[in-house]
Amino acid sequence: MFKRALASLIVALVLLIGSSAVEAEHGLAIDGNLKYPENFKRFDYVSAQAEKKGELILHALGSFDKMNPFTLKGSAPEGLQRLVFETLTDSSLDEPFAQYGLLAKDVSVAKDGLSVTFVLDEKARFSDGSEVTSEDVKFSVEMMKSDKVHPLYPYYYADINDVEIKDNRTVTMNFKQKNRELPLIAGQIPVMSKKFYEQNGFDNREMLPPLGSGPYTVKSFKQGRYITYQRNPDYWAREHPVRRHMYNFDTVTYKYYKDHSVAVEAFKAGEFDLMLVNIAKQWARDLSGPKVDSGAIIKQKFPHRNNAGMQGFVMNTRRDVFKEKAVRKAIGLAFDFEWTNQTLFYDQYERSTSYFSNSYLAATGLPSAAELELLLPLKGLVPEEVFSAELQPPTTDIPGGIRTNLRQALRLLTEAGWKLEDGVLHKEGVKLSFEIILVSPTFERVMAAFTDNLKKIGIEASYRTIDPALYTDKLNNFDFDMCVFVFGQSQSPGNEQINFWHSKAADRKGSRNLPGIQDEAVDNLIDKIIYAEDREALTAAAKALDRVLWYGYYVVPNWYLSGHRLAYHNKFNIPATLPTYYDHMSFVMTWWHK
Repeated sequence: MFKRALASLIVALVLLIGSSAVEAEHGLAIDGNLKYPENFKRFDYVSAQAEKKGELILHALGSFDKMNPFTLKGSAPEGLQRLVFETLTDSSLDEPFAQYGLLAKDVSVAKDGLSVTFVLDEKARFSDGSEVTSEDVKFSVEMMKSDKVHPLYPYYYADINDVEIKDNRTVTMNFKQKNRELPLIAGQIPVMSKKFYEQNGFDNREMLPPLGSGPYTVKSFKQGRYITYQRNPDYWAREHPVRRHMYNFDTVTYKYYKDHSVAVEAFKAGEFDLMLVNIAKQWARDLSGPKVDSGAIIKQKFPHRNNAGMQGFVMNTRRDVFKEKAVRKAIGLAFDFEWTNQTLFYDQYERSTSYFSNSYLAATGLPSAAELELLLPLKGLVPEEVFSAELQPPTTDIPGGIRTNLRQALRLLTEAGWKLEDGVLHKEGVKLSFEIILVSPTFERVMAAFTDNLKKIGIEASYRTIDPALYTDKLNNFDFDMCVFVFGQSQSPGNEQINFWHSKAADRKGSRNLPGIQDEAVDNLIDKIIYAEDREALTAAAKALDRVLWYGYYVVPNWYLSGHRLAYHNKFNIPATLPTYYDHMSFVMTWWHK
């Protein structure tokens, strides 16, 4: 818990660097309103009846070849960052964007918004018993801003200018400019042991288990086969309010499998306990039988209010074939979502109609006055449809169905100078063809129908499923024509939008700007999101960006679910109260064995 008696000390410290600070708090919220008071005992979505015992066995696909989850090259084992490392503050799962102190017990933001000061909990310890200090925080921030980590981190933390050590447990992070999200972003930085990494090297490829302050340590592993984490009996934050009644399993094991189909059969055979099901056929048909009928295996959809973001077939505009917007738009017209959803997905999905699907940030109707205030100065830089058309994906629920859309697509391509020769579109001696890479063979059913439609209008598209590690490597190096990707979004978008869409991320390997967008208007609107002064300004900027991205036709919009489909063996107790905004593993970490 935070000690308000320290508030005057924090104020004095920050005054020394030229800023006046507000009173120290036990947490931060993007809108300034925290749900939980200073002396709260636990989150509402955990249970006081939870017991700490037993094992949880999960699954993963592919393999792993490193023990540092923060570097670019290679694949770290599942669970490593979540279970072994901790941050200064931790998220509440029933507030849109709120952080409560974890490693830090006090936090104070300067009145001018240009710095934040954290006071570390005197109890905070790494798993070897060593104290978590200001030196560790400074080391971690500097490392996460360096070229030694995955490139997304330096960009995400770019506005943190430096770290000042005030004493052994007090640090101040100074910002380059005011951004109301930055203090929360600063609190999310994983804190690493300076001593451990200076002794062993940061990018050590000897598979040395890392030292962290989290609830688990690495117990054992066999590369590419499994990894087991063991709950630390001396975990420093076991009774901390943001950890109480969570992380209840004595061990957590991830077993590795070749693909989804093999994993499903292994799950039904009892080789592991729980799986998130993202494939409609598996949910509707494969996960059936006597164990499901008897209740030994439970299938349950847990609703959430997460921002679904955008899943789509991403077109890499670095490739010549996708440079023309008319081509990208025409390709989107060839995808028949209604047929796919009914025939392959058992009508389980909703169509993505926004880059912020399932959230209040999704653009609807025509631009509002607040959106127009941002968009009108960009007129001439943004597509005209931004001002005149609602966001609406192509539909085959029209007279003529897919044939109508294919005729429109061919007309667009013809007007753009493409000509049919021997059933294939050509332009200036180049044929219109591309390859789609997949990470899951289950997508092949979708792609078979999609590429067949493309073939009908003279586009040669092929697809192939590749190893997960190779897939990741190709995405990191933009070595693909088209891929399938999910651009996840939070309830309060901010700096991560740079990594998704900004021009300066287009050529930065490892960024998530997979389409290769380099657009002045997009860059402008990202800045408006990041530096929005309030929720209204953020909403207007997000909706304006949504429209510009949509009418850039960079992806073929896919689909989303408004809940987590979990199948699990009937051996767990689950808290009565569900979180609101959550990923499935955060939720599972509130479960316990019967």
